[in-house]
Parts: sequence; C-alpha cells; structure tokens
Amino acid sequence: MPEQLADTVDPANWTCPAPLRDQPVVVMGHGGGGALSAELMEQVFVPAYGNATLAGLADSAVLELGGARLAFSTDSYVVRPLFFPGGSLGDLAVNGTVNDLAMSGARPAYLSAAFVLEEGVELTVVGRIARAMGAAAEAAGVTIATGDTKVVESGHGDGVYVTTAGVGLVPDGVDIRPQRARPGDAVIVSGPIGLHGVAIMSVREGLEFGVEVASDTAPLADLVAAMLAVTPDIHVLRDPTRGGLAASLNEIARASGTGVRLQERAVPVPDAVVNACGFLGLDPLYVANEGRLVAFVPPSATDEVLAAMRAHPQGAGATLIGECVADHPGMVVVATGLGGTRVVDLPLGEQLPRIC
Repeated sequence: MPEQLADTVDPANWTCPAPLRDQPVVVMGHGGGGALSAELMEQVFVPAYGNATLAGLADSAVLELGGARLAFSTDSYVVRPLFFPGGSLGDLAVNGTVNDLAMSGARPAYLSAAFVLEEGVELTVVGRIARAMGAAAEAAGVTIATGDTKVVESGHGDGVYVTTAGVGLVPDGVDIRPQRARPGDAVIVSGPIGLHGVAIMSVREGLEFGVEVASDTAPLADLVAAMLAVTPDIHVLRDPTRGGLAASLNEIARASGTGVRLQERAVPVPDAVVNACGFLGLDPLYVANEGRLVAFVPPSATDEVLAAMRAHPQGAGATLIGECVADHPGMVVVATGLGGTRVVDLPLGEQLPRIC
C-alpha cells in the first residue's frame, strides 16, 4: 500500500455492504428469505420450539385435526411504501397467506388479521388498507374471521404492520412438500417473474423505466385447484417471494437432495424487469414475486398441467423452465444462452428489503 494512502486509510473503520454470517445481532439480511433467514430459523427458532411439524419448514404446516387435514400458516407484512403500483400492504397481507396455504394444495378458508399501528398514522390510511384487505379476501374466497389491533408510540413503528394467519383444507391424496421433488420432474413457473420487486423499487427509489411496472400480487388458490384437477400428484409448489425464484429453487433442491437445471432463455422475464435489473446490477432470479408459483410436476403430467395453467388467468404465462436432476444435489444451475453453465446460489439476504 502506498505510504500516503496508508496514512489516510484505517482498516478498523472498513465496512462490508453484505451482512456477515457471524453477526451477533439481527441485521436486515435475516429477513430477506436467503441464507441468513435459513440460519436464523435453523439455529434459533427450530431448536427453541423443537417439534417435527415445524422441522419441515414449508410455507404452511399440514396438520391432522378432528379427522381433517388442515394447512395452517402465518406471515407478517412490513412493506414500504404501503401503496405501490398494482397493490398495497392490504393486498399482500391477504394474498401472501392465501398463497402460502395454497402451496400445500389447500383450499384457503379463514384468515385472522392483526394490526400494529404507529401513533400519528392517518386513519384514512388505515381504512384504505383495511378496505384493500376486504376486497382481496372476497376475491380469494376467504373470510377474515378474527383479529387484533395494537398501537405503539410515535417513532416506534413504521405506520402500519399487518400479520395474517390462515387455515384451509387439504384434499385427500394431496401431498405437496419440497422433500417430494424427484429427478425427472418438470420445473414450471406460472408467469413472468420480478414484477413485484421492480414495482416496489420504482416507487421507493423514484425510478422510471419507460413504462409503469405493476406488482403481480394475486391469489393463487384457484390456479392450484385447476392444476390438482389434472393430477393430485404434484410434487412441489412454492411461491417465490423474498429471495425470488433463486431462493425457492435452492430451498427445494436442498430439502429434497436433488439438483435443479434451468434454461436461462426459457425463464420469462419482462423487458421492464430486464432493463431495471440491468440498470441496478440485479439478477431477476433473485427479485421478489407475489403472484407467481413454481411447480415440480411428474413428466407424465407436464403437458396437461401446463395446459390447465395456461387456461387460468393467473397461469396464462406458465412456462417450462427446467427440470429436476440427480446431478449436483442441493444445487441450482442455469444453462446460459451462450452455452455455458452458472451456479445460482441461495442469496445471503435480500437485494431489496421490506418487500412484503
């Protein structure tokens, strides 16, 4: 190091833009749906709660209760800003939990809604969010049956946080979980990816990309029901929210001990998302979605499932993007358009925090 530079640089004050894996405190990356989130679950929560139901770490737990198979899920929503093109905190709070239930093959039925309100937030804002939740619940065919409200002092919140929990019935013969991925399974995504993350980013950062990008937030239970009508033997479903498609596929690969091979040119990425990610140096595979699912389907049913998805409004853009393989277990790779192959690893944190 040149002497004049050594006099002005203090290595003790260097910082790393990525959170370190041995952080003794919570960092934003712990909420990003990537490796830090997984470590938080595996090292803190799973040992503390210690039960086989939680150990599956799926989007929702499937429980036997009173002779029925129930899916049960809960999620908190801390998105910033509260309103964005295509949706709002209210839409996400309903659709997110509805979709987590649907990823177990369940028909969602009832939700709870808990609000944490910051002192000073305008009641018109709270009312707007509540009305959006009511409309989203009606569209999804669920009932918001119970809830709670708490208020924190000004400066101790961020306007409005919402937590929803939901229950739904799982049909007989349906067993959808990440551990069921098998080599030979087709990997299908239900439509173009990256829209939600770019919509949030454009509003939050005041960016314009030539056209308005709207979030894809939507309920997916009806789409899943249409897929199950073709075959109840769908192996895996996952909605790629935080951490995007990359995080979901890595979680499935690791849970099942299989590999995933994608065709880069087959992954549907809208031009606006391509342009935004190119401008900001992001990878669309890691950008969050709120109205998409990825499915692992046995090869014998692939064509019929694809046809059923494309006949549904939420699956009109369904695309075969790759396959599950026996090679490189626990790893996701992409065959590039230039004939090479690159590894798509589990993200450390989230490219854009506070996304849902």
